[in-house]
Amino acid sequence: MATKSETNSALISIIASVFIFLALVSVTNASASHEEEADRILALPGQPEVSFHQFSGYVTVSEAAGRALFYWLTEAVHQPSSKPLVIWLNGGPGCSSVAYGASEEIGPFRINKEASGLYLNKYSWNKFANLLFLETPAGVGFSYSNMSSDLFDTGDRRTAEDSLQFLIRWMDRFPRYKNRPIYLTGESYAGHYVPQLAREIVHYNTKTKHKINLKGFMVGNAVTDNYYDNLGTVNYWWSHAMISDKTYHQLMNTCDFRRQKESNQCESVYYYAMDQEFGSIDQYNIYAPPCNKSDATATATATGPTRRDMHLPHRPHSIFRKLRGYDPCTEQYAEIYYNRPDVQKALHANTTGRIPYKWTACSETLNRNWNESDNSILPIYRELIAAGLRIWVFSGDVDAVVPVTATRYSLAQLKLDTTVPWYPWYVDKQVGGWSEVYKGLTFATVRGAGHEVPLFKPKAALELLRSFLRGEPLPKS
Repeated sequence: MATKSETNSALISIIASVFIFLALVSVTNASASHEEEADRILALPGQPEVSFHQFSGYVTVSEAAGRALFYWLTEAVHQPSSKPLVIWLNGGPGCSSVAYGASEEIGPFRINKEASGLYLNKYSWNKFANLLFLETPAGVGFSYSNMSSDLFDTGDRRTAEDSLQFLIRWMDRFPRYKNRPIYLTGESYAGHYVPQLAREIVHYNTKTKHKINLKGFMVGNAVTDNYYDNLGTVNYWWSHAMISDKTYHQLMNTCDFRRQKESNQCESVYYYAMDQEFGSIDQYNIYAPPCNKSDATATATATGPTRRDMHLPHRPHSIFRKLRGYDPCTEQYAEIYYNRPDVQKALHANTTGRIPYKWTACSETLNRNWNESDNSILPIYRELIAAGLRIWVFSGDVDAVVPVTATRYSLAQLKLDTTVPWYPWYVDKQVGGWSEVYKGLTFATVRGAGHEVPLFKPKAALELLRSFLRGEPLPKS
């Protein structure tokens, strides 16, 4: 039997251990809080006054290579602690979530035509969620690597792995988000990034006690499967009278849509269609007027070549996947605004001034040198449907780059049972698009929207987010 003295000693030892533990927790939290505060944005140049909090900065994902990814967090307008975290990725590959997602689509601000300041987006997704914009992989936007070879040797796998490391380390910096419901969203080539990152998270969760609370993902006009995407694209061109019967049959007969590099004969037909038959249209919204350079304050000299100047093939997906997203001149405003030293300082971006190139909306270097790409994302869909994630796919129906026909052909290969048959859904008593709910996946079109759905149909896109987060079908009336 222990003596009174021994009992007291044991009690003192336990109390001391508790105090040490609490002190360590306090130091850890203080450190996290210090890191978080260092990333706080006080105000961006020309920014209107807002009530929500913003943070931005870098998270190192590889110490050996010196790779660091840039993020921008805009918290929810009301009760952010009760709202989920929505992570947004843009595609390309090589395009910036700051340039597109944050500044043209779902973020709280838009850049004015003079690139002198910002104005509010009344359909910002931070009405319903905390928004985290991630520039991935290294070399996109403000994200960087100290190994220049990384820009010539990257692909899907490293992008997914680095994005997972970012998320793990970012949540250490922002511990209040560790148990928060998380949803991944994005568009275009993020049709690869988003499901691939979701799979990385699901696999990571099987190996750790500190699980990431991933609930689901949503992608728009998403690159999904080489063969069916390309087949659907050519069919869209023909069915929307963009190409002649002769060119359509030549493409169908000479192109092998499964190949990553097409034959010279196929490419010559493709470029003939673009140069001689498409005419001066914006392929990212075939019914919208293209940007008139004389109307844009920013010029090609100031900002680099525009998308229509470049005509770059999207290498991983053969000649039918061109670089970048929609450009009604807004990209040009972004390229002036985010190259301003005062803007970079406010964002804690390029803090050392050692990034050896200008900030651009998309990296031509990354796009041209993308060296590893999944031929099909459909096997990942099957795996993640089985894992019970909430999965939504939406498609603006006037996009000719990753058109609705491509997405429908691809999703049809999943052979899912229908739970809610095809129906029109509504916004402001108007048909917003059409939807069908399958066992494990919801598909929706957005009527009259181009490649960047939230840019063309912001109210409809906000309804998409609201219904997705609630896990409810889109409204039938």
